[in-house]
Amino acid sequence: MQDSIIYCMVPKTYWEKWMDKDHYLPRDYEQEGFIHATKGDELLEKVANRVYAQFDEELYVLVVDETKTTSEVKYEAAKDGLLYPHIYGPLNQEAIVDIKQMNRIDGQWRLGTSIR
Repeated sequence: MQDSIIYCMVPKTYWEKWMDKDHYLPRDYEQEGFIHATKGDELLEKVANRVYAQFDEELYVLVVDETKTTSEVKYEAAKDGLLYPHIYGPLNQEAIVDIKQMNRIDGQWRLGTSIR
């Protein structure tokens, strides 16, 4: 994995509303003020299993090259004490270098293959 790669999870049905736009904003952007992201496959799966534990629809992962984002990316500590990348502004499409599926395997979310 490249050092500049971060991940943003998004339900497939929500992503479909944004895939043809020049940028992406999650549902909770107005409340949060930033876009949540993770770094690394292991942390991605840990967060997916915590945040989307009861989610039973298709889940995608936007693979983002943070060096290509037009909005600022800050690493900030969360309640679990780990540093997470937060994108402060819209996520421009040029920064999304891939989109992958998340798959449920034995009740746990796992990073799947590319859909692009």
